[in-house]
Amino acid sequence: MSRYAVTNPATGETLSTYPQISDADLQQVIASAESAYRTWGRTSSIEERAAVVRKVGDLHSERREELAAIIVREMGKPIGDALGEVDFAADIYRYYADNAREFLADEKIELAEGSEGTAVMRTNPLGVLVGVMPWNFPYYQVARFAGPNIVVGNTIILKHASQCPESAAAIEQMFRDAGAPDGAYTNVYASSEQVATIIADPRVQGVSLTGSEGAGSAVAEVAGRHLKKVVLELGGSDPFILLSTDDMDATVESAVAARLDNSGQSCNAAKRFIVIDGLYDEFREKFTAKMLGVTPGDPLSEDSGYGPLSSLGAAEGLDEQVKRAAAQGATVTRSGERDGAFFPTAVLSDISPKADAFREEFFGPVASIYRVSSEDEAIEVANGTPFGLGSYLFTTDPEQAKRVADRIDAGMVYVNVVLADSPELPFGGVKRSGMGRELGRFGAGEFVNKKLIRIG
Repeated sequence: MSRYAVTNPATGETLSTYPQISDADLQQVIASAESAYRTWGRTSSIEERAAVVRKVGDLHSERREELAAIIVREMGKPIGDALGEVDFAADIYRYYADNAREFLADEKIELAEGSEGTAVMRTNPLGVLVGVMPWNFPYYQVARFAGPNIVVGNTIILKHASQCPESAAAIEQMFRDAGAPDGAYTNVYASSEQVATIIADPRVQGVSLTGSEGAGSAVAEVAGRHLKKVVLELGGSDPFILLSTDDMDATVESAVAARLDNSGQSCNAAKRFIVIDGLYDEFREKFTAKMLGVTPGDPLSEDSGYGPLSSLGAAEGLDEQVKRAAAQGATVTRSGERDGAFFPTAVLSDISPKADAFREEFFGPVASIYRVSSEDEAIEVANGTPFGLGSYLFTTDPEQAKRVADRIDAGMVYVNVVLADSPELPFGGVKRSGMGRELGRFGAGEFVNKKLIRIG
């Protein structure tokens, strides 16, 4: 039985269901993707592929209200955030269209003295790729995988989250409407077992997954067994380190914005707030008041502080985490009680290093605050987690900013700024937050054959 369904988390109503692909049809999809790679992917010009990707971006802009409404009902994203996500996805596609020629240009190698001839590194596509995408950013996540790889000449089989079948179909339709040939980009409503079949197929050359640690581990295991390239973007418990500030109110505003992005359901949202002793009491008081003053509401209303969590199950799981944190000694301050998938803001403090909450990721509007006595202790707490995706550092000392940023074990460090993601900035983490990079120039270089051509 298929698990693909649109269930509005704000109401609990199942609005539509979609059938799972059959094994026979899945084989046809793989064959079509491989055929498209051998023909269009290898024979079309960079300009032709870039034109398709640019048109996909333009179609996102043209259909933004329709696309935004889809993800409001699929995963409860507030309408303002939904429109912003569609716009960001459009910008990503256009970024790769604009920069395709530069990113794929031959790179000359200077030969050793006395050598004759030339040598270049040429960027060729790998072939058929499979993408396994999450529910929290249905358009953005696909854009940062599909945009660069279609430009490169790879072809894509896309397995979206089971609660996002409508947005998944809408993306595939935009690729078709943009002129992508059959097999260049195909959406499949596949099971986990069928995804493993795709990865194992010798016609498939790589897999990109954004999701949980468990899903990443399962995909990487199958990919490793079959020697396939993997890019993983997994969870995060990003630190927000506050060492000094000349405007506490503005810093608190940034901290709250960084925690409540996407209703708190962002992998690289700030989740652990690590504050130097001299600023801790003031920050805790103002941050807690600001957090608890934001309440969830109708995701279609511009006046709502944030929307429901993505599902009833997500809200129940987060509730269990918070209650367990309290049972293990943490001080919990909440703005109310859970109402279905609508979750109240909460702030945790006095968390023991032995508690589960010290290491877990809270995926929702829950923040943790830690008091530290020094720069070294701040770094120790920041790095004391299995995750290493993003991080935030606030300081008025430029030298301290450079020093601390270098010591944080994360794939990204943002200094004195939040919500600053952009198409040109590489995205990715270390440790249990994954491997590989998306976006920017690096995002166009993950699934490629960097081929040496040496002419004597």
